[in-house]
Amino acid sequence: MPLRERKKRETRQRLSDLATGLFRERGFEQVTVAEIARAAGVSAMTVFNYFPRKEDLFLDRIPEAVELFTGAVRHRAPAEPPLTALRRLARELLDRRHPLSGVGDYASFWRVVADSPALRARAREGVEELENALARALAETDTPDPGLLAALTVAAYRSLYTASARRLLAGDPVDEVAADHRVRLETAFDALERMTRR
Repeated sequence: MPLRERKKRETRQRLSDLATGLFRERGFEQVTVAEIARAAGVSAMTVFNYFPRKEDLFLDRIPEAVELFTGAVRHRAPAEPPLTALRRLARELLDRRHPLSGVGDYASFWRVVADSPALRARAREGVEELENALARALAETDTPDPGLLAALTVAAYRSLYTASARRLLAGDPVDEVAADHRVRLETAFDALERMTRR
């Protein structure tokens, strides 16, 4: 990666990390972009150059989710069905306890989202962005109804994610939640594959 691009990514990550710490400490609505900018030693305009809106400072993984899910479809082996590639991605995220898996030590993150109507609304928009991007990627394959498959896949994944997040917020052991998440993940993809065979 060129040095300029690497520095931009580092700055973006530093802004997000700093903002996340402030949001967790004081709540999303209680922190302003101006405060974040001052703490980072940059202007508010610089913050907005990296993040179009305040919510994106906290929900900064939406573009990563889009990239991962569309990439799984676009960069799969030639003979591999798209759903197989998406299932593999979901398993890998769970194995790594990646933040996008819904399983891991992320309770403080989910509490901030749960307490903020603005973040909940942005998260819903992010899910819609992911669904639309996945539909476009599936349209490049021989999938009969890419919009429907994208909608069902994202809905299933969202259901798994939120159910596991709720259990972890309630204090259930991470390993127990992960094991149940894996079973439900396989069940969801089995159902999606049965649907596409009809």
